[in-house]
Amino acid sequence: MGDFLLDDLNPQQRQAVTAPDGQILVLAGPGSGKTRVLTRRLAYLIERQNVPAYDIIAVTFTNKAAREMENRVVTLVQRSLEGIWLGTFHAMCARILRRESAALPFSSNFVIFDTGDQETLVKRSLHDLNIDDKAHRPAGVHAAISAAKNDLLLPGDMPRGSYREEVVAKVYARYQELLQTNNAVDFDDLLLWAARLLRENPSISEKYAHRFKHVLVDEFQDTNMAQYELLKHLSAYHKNIFVVGDEDQSIYRWRGADYRNVQRFEKDYPQCEKILLEQNYRSTQTVLDAARQVIDRNRNRTPKHLFTERGTGNKIIQYVATDDLAEAAFVVDTIQQYLSSRKATADDFAVMYRTNAQSRVIEEAFMHASLPYRLIGAQKFYGRKEVKDMICFLRLVENPSDEVSLLRVIGVPPRGIGDKTVSALQNAAFMAGISAGQVLLDLGRNGDASPYWSQIGRSVPIVADFGALLNEWQEVKNKTSIVALFDRIVHDTNYEEYVKEDSDAQNDRWENVQELRRLAYDFQEKGLTEFLQNLALVSDQDTIPEASADDDRPQGAVTLLTLHAAKGLEYNQVFIIGLDEGLLPHSRSRDDPEEMAEERRLLYVGMTRAKNQLYLLRAERRSGFGSWEYSEASRFLADISPDLVSNQGRLNTNRREAREDDFRWSTTGVTRRVIQQVAPSFKEPKFRPGMRVKTAAWGEGLVLESKVDPDGEETVDVHFESVGFKRLLASLANLEIL
Repeated sequence: MGDFLLDDLNPQQRQAVTAPDGQILVLAGPGSGKTRVLTRRLAYLIERQNVPAYDIIAVTFTNKAAREMENRVVTLVQRSLEGIWLGTFHAMCARILRRESAALPFSSNFVIFDTGDQETLVKRSLHDLNIDDKAHRPAGVHAAISAAKNDLLLPGDMPRGSYREEVVAKVYARYQELLQTNNAVDFDDLLLWAARLLRENPSISEKYAHRFKHVLVDEFQDTNMAQYELLKHLSAYHKNIFVVGDEDQSIYRWRGADYRNVQRFEKDYPQCEKILLEQNYRSTQTVLDAARQVIDRNRNRTPKHLFTERGTGNKIIQYVATDDLAEAAFVVDTIQQYLSSRKATADDFAVMYRTNAQSRVIEEAFMHASLPYRLIGAQKFYGRKEVKDMICFLRLVENPSDEVSLLRVIGVPPRGIGDKTVSALQNAAFMAGISAGQVLLDLGRNGDASPYWSQIGRSVPIVADFGALLNEWQEVKNKTSIVALFDRIVHDTNYEEYVKEDSDAQNDRWENVQELRRLAYDFQEKGLTEFLQNLALVSDQDTIPEASADDDRPQGAVTLLTLHAAKGLEYNQVFIIGLDEGLLPHSRSRDDPEEMAEERRLLYVGMTRAKNQLYLLRAERRSGFGSWEYSEASRFLADISPDLVSNQGRLNTNRREAREDDFRWSTTGVTRRVIQQVAPSFKEPKFRPGMRVKTAAWGEGLVLESKVDPDGEETVDVHFESVGFKRLLASLANLEIL
């Protein structure tokens, strides 16, 4: 009799699934059945080894991957996985922190600040410290703080050898103070606090290490130092840790991922069993051979020789376009030819690129051709104003100390509470040593009997009314469902009427609110805390719809996405655009060998998404701020053997020989419409960084930056000694150059 858990596995997969207890390192090449191995291993432990689900923790990097794993295992073992910890690193850490909040500087109802909230807090920190946010960009400062947290460094641990390091350390300290004031954490805090909690509290660490007899980890190559330390703590007692990864697919170095954790694992566990999964079930051999030639240039990796039983397949199409408009037109024309021949549907195609900015030209070409597409972006839905408003209302109910949410919604819809009143509210809170939300609740409960009534000013009745609403919402939260709370907030604030005031966008905005309500409905049983945590931890890939299941269009839609977002996905036909030096590899990698290696891995990931046909495209020139920027072919293209490639488009041409009529390579309607766009005129800015200038109103200042828009209008950023930073239109400012 066959074994349903093992019969359809190849020998290497079976070896991994049935490996004995201990430390197991599975290096799984793209398309080698990584998910199958993980799910079968989990099912094998439960079904064959009789390990209770309660004793297992399985960690993934996306909610989508966690759901898929759970559904597959439940189908295999035919029972629920009650008690198992299965989810993302951040979700697991949030769970630990809420349970162990007594040992932490925040309470268990903490909220998780998203990227926008984090940026707001960094800006406020810079302001509080009187540090110029033009000289020290908030995004850069936050990136440095994030990197420190990934390395488990607190503000007191930060280096202070340079002025820049001193600034980052000071801002980091103030940033953490503001987070604690808000009873909030950011994404990195979830890992930082969990790792330090286990490191500094042996009793807590032992509790979880004893609890989890088996630790399973997906995408191990994307772990950072904090995550690696967490895994070591969780597996410290039973020492059963099963990790699956691939150094060649480590593409998140910019957010702390360290592929060298694979090597650390082998060093820390010298007795570990290493298993290579090299049989690919996705791509043709041509695609695999080309991808291997690209990645083989990297050092510090385990060589893998991917093979497939799918045959050689088609040659890779390498297309050289005159410019980015012709590049986009080629993509559209090719897809339309497939669709008209009924050899494919739109869901079969993906267009991938290095940076989000590259999507604009592609989108325009798709729109001109009336070709359906879905753009995978960074949490587009959750970043919309009306969605963020409603989330902040809910966060404020959950955690009244969340001042970021309070400041966002206290005047939404407008209720006559201005900046002066908000400042008075904050000052009252500061003097009392409590949060502004606590002051608000007291005003709502006690009215003019509140000790804070006289401190707020003339608008205090309006503030108290909002405080009364917040008190009522908290009662609703404790007595009824999330959806009931959601509806009550919408009703009490007249939010539907508010979003529908914008006649141009009223339907879309209200539909977005309703979509958030639908999502809330799915968390009726889990509660508000789980709902808000899920929203905060959603990833790009979690927003990617499954095939065309929810798409009522007969042809579905072409997927447009960055190479970073493509991880774990697959498509019949893949177009990778922008294979130019400076784009892929990105210009930032030019002087950094580690960055260049990551760019190579990024292309490798993109190439191995293709099942049947791979297109590699580049353009001889691209449109920039009103001018053309010329480029050379990506160095990565030279790594691929000519016998694997079919060249199309402009062949062996020198860029200086290009003429306007050369890019009329196609006669389709979309191509004609696209190439007729004319680059706007361009002029050099009059003012340059470093210039000293003077105005009658503000005196002397220093030019920081100057830009000319396509219409010829020059915008100048100036730091004046008297008033600080100002952004001015040169045509109106009467700036005198000194």
